[in-house]
Amino acid sequence: MAVFKYKAVDAQNNNKEGIIDAANMELAISGLQRRGLTLLEINPADKKSLFDMELTIFSGVKIKDIVVMSRQITTLFEAQISALRAFRLLASEAENPVLRKHLTEIADDLQSGTTISAALSKHPKLFSPFYISMVKAGEESGRLDEVFAFLADYLDKTYEVTSKAKNALIYPAFIIMTFFGVMILMLTTVIPKLAAVLLESGQEVPVYTKIVIGLSTFLSKFFWLFGIMLIVAVVVMYKYFQTESGKTALSKAKVSLPYVGTLYKYLYLSRIADSLSTTLRSGIRLVRGIEISASVVGDPNYERILKEISQEVLSGRNLSELMRQYEDKFPGIMIAMVKIGEESGDMGHMLDVMAKFYRREVSGAVDTLVSMIEPLMIVMLAVGVGFLLASVLVPIYNISGGV
Repeated sequence: MAVFKYKAVDAQNNNKEGIIDAANMELAISGLQRRGLTLLEINPADKKSLFDMELTIFSGVKIKDIVVMSRQITTLFEAQISALRAFRLLASEAENPVLRKHLTEIADDLQSGTTISAALSKHPKLFSPFYISMVKAGEESGRLDEVFAFLADYLDKTYEVTSKAKNALIYPAFIIMTFFGVMILMLTTVIPKLAAVLLESGQEVPVYTKIVIGLSTFLSKFFWLFGIMLIVAVVVMYKYFQTESGKTALSKAKVSLPYVGTLYKYLYLSRIADSLSTTLRSGIRLVRGIEISASVVGDPNYERILKEISQEVLSGRNLSELMRQYEDKFPGIMIAMVKIGEESGDMGHMLDVMAKFYRREVSGAVDTLVSMIEPLMIVMLAVGVGFLLASVLVPIYNISGGV
């Protein structure tokens, strides 16, 4: 028997979390569905070791593969091809062996009488709760072809925005690593030789020079200890950021940073507007759409706020009125657009407009961030190297001048 953790909603739209014992994930999902629960997320309770995990870089399925697959399904459904035949066809044509394996298993489940959403839910590594909920809504409304088209567009846009934001942070991370690498290299190779000349003179040296020499001596003699301390610090921080309090603290830190915080905020707002627009235009009720948006936003603070809002909307309050209570999280323009959507009855379109707006803002924020970081990092690197050299060379120059 295995233990699985799950998040779900019941028939009254109440959030449910817990664990379930089952022989495998398929039986766990079936057991939860028999209880009348709609799954948002299910994962093994016991995390696998690093060696047991599937490495996506070598054998995974990219988001682009899911986008292409969704567009192909849309075309096949529009051509009146059955779901079973469509997935069999896609499995036979898939170039990615991992995707082919998953599509074949989905087709086998469909042949045994399983619904498309239930078959997809058995592959959580490929299909998110958002994706599965959208497909389920399409099954209920009979608009599966439109839903898969919406999903392809949504994933494509989300991938584009997220990739640009991540790529923008790769360059600063590289520069920072280079900075620390150069500092350590100088402290362990260059500074000790210069410090030896300085110490042989017997002259009194400034405090900042003593600090640099002390740090250099420590790194030269106890580099292994520094390495262990660094590894321990990284592991402790990683473990902490996996906890709820750690995730919340990291989220607050990210949105508080100058410029970077604005980038993250626009990214979260783009996801909320995009996912909520997609769900509403696919026929999903507003409350359910907000819950789905909470599951895909990727930020614990926004997730908590959206879950609170969904409960209030369920009691009959307007979304714009509730968003106004969190003006530090939702800008006035977004609240105003939601209010217009409520009054016109076309909130999906208004949120789509906001999603496009925030995607442009993310793109602009990324470009601004990159243009600012490049010269800033170069200056920091130059100042750091200059300080290390000056802290040793200036006293040597003073000694030689005195002689």
